[in-house]
Amino acid sequence: MFESFIDGVGLALRLDTMLYISGGLFLGMFVGALPGFTTLMAMAILLPISFFLDPLLGIPFLIGVYKGGIFGGSIPAILVSMPGTGASVATTFDGPSLTKQGKGRKALEMALYASVTGDITSDIITIILIGPIAAIALLMGPPELAAIILLALIVISATSSGVFVKGLIMLVIGLFLAMVGQDPIGALSRFSFGMTEIQSGIPLLPMLIGVFALPEIFVNIEKKASKFIKAEDLKITGERLKWAEFKRCLRTIGRSTAIGTGIGMIPGVGQVVAAFMGYAAAKNASKTPEKFGKGELEGVAAAEAANNAVNGPTLVPLLTLGIPGDNLTVILVGAFIAQGMRPGPQLMEQQGDLVYAILVAMILANLLFIVIGYLAIPFFAKVVTIRKSFLLPLTLVFAFAGTWIFRAQPFDLGVLVFFGLFGYLAKKLQFDVTPLAMGFILGPVLEYSFGQSIQLSDGNLINYMLYERPISAVILAITPVITFLMWRRSMRLRAQFKDPG
Repeated sequence: MFESFIDGVGLALRLDTMLYISGGLFLGMFVGALPGFTTLMAMAILLPISFFLDPLLGIPFLIGVYKGGIFGGSIPAILVSMPGTGASVATTFDGPSLTKQGKGRKALEMALYASVTGDITSDIITIILIGPIAAIALLMGPPELAAIILLALIVISATSSGVFVKGLIMLVIGLFLAMVGQDPIGALSRFSFGMTEIQSGIPLLPMLIGVFALPEIFVNIEKKASKFIKAEDLKITGERLKWAEFKRCLRTIGRSTAIGTGIGMIPGVGQVVAAFMGYAAAKNASKTPEKFGKGELEGVAAAEAANNAVNGPTLVPLLTLGIPGDNLTVILVGAFIAQGMRPGPQLMEQQGDLVYAILVAMILANLLFIVIGYLAIPFFAKVVTIRKSFLLPLTLVFAFAGTWIFRAQPFDLGVLVFFGLFGYLAKKLQFDVTPLAMGFILGPVLEYSFGQSIQLSDGNLINYMLYERPISAVILAITPVITFLMWRRSMRLRAQFKDPG
């Protein structure tokens, strides 16, 4: 593994890689600074760009969008109390008050430095842990892999937004859609209903853009236009952040980084929960908790360090087990698959140097992040004033154009529209589509592992998985317990932070 890491460092230190990371960071911050335009939507629409690039350019580009978007949401959250992304909701507790006190510049710089500190620390932890976890994953056979994927899918359904039953329904639909096309073991066509376009399966790219990007666009279109923010009313005022002020928050940043890193390794939880937990922990540990919510720099630092610390660790389950950590890493799965890199236990063994190169590129992204963020904060502050009516039609065009240029198939546009309408209807009915996407991506791996287990069991699958393979038996036994605990914890957090005020 160490040799792969050294080779990966050499691969990552390329000028073109840094340029594409910078481009991704800039676009991510731009979209994150637009209230109502999510990082998820940006990644889904920009996904096709990565397909035409070298893996060391395309995937770091998307990672740049990912990192930039999460931070970018803090800009409107601090300046106008309008979180650009869900991960920045907790930042609105103190950010706007600091702006009203003439400390908007301090708040933005604290958000930037806390974000980078939390992000780069969690990335280093990711690089340290990913090798040993991948080595353990390689020791697992088909029964253990099938049990872990089943556990992950059920936990993701339990912790997704909305009712647990709704999450399970979306998961079942996703697993069914994954079965359309060829059987992964016998290569027999099924559920294609005579349609030659889906005999090899439903195309991944139009499905991802459809369920993640189009519903966000449709919801923004139907919303009543918010009050237009004039550029002259939006000023970054006050002194720059001082070292003493940042130093005072270092303990809080460290605590939030630990919280975000831990949450990032658990599939299905994500940045929003991490930000709220980091903020609550900082307030509880503070000697002056009454200042929180009234303009406390420590509150901004706690929320931003926690939500950005999630970014790196979400790649641990993705790269070692092939399980996306959240809906944003679902988009990254699409990029990996399109590049011929199927995430899972064999990826580190077969392409370890390339994987480490991508992880090292994440460190580089943070170093570029602080430079671009520091220089461009005044520009991104003005982005808040851009009218949605200018951007929404352009975004819709990009969604269709990206789908078309991938394979130039009219059928793909039909798939895009179908899943866009499906995702919109699901959103209106408060169904989270994340379990559907997870089921669609992990379904073939689950089926293949399950099929291999049947072949190895000589016709007695239950006896084989429960008695001959004790690890898979343990995983299956703890699945309902972990699911219940994760569901209860998720419900408590949502109830606790339902009213951010």
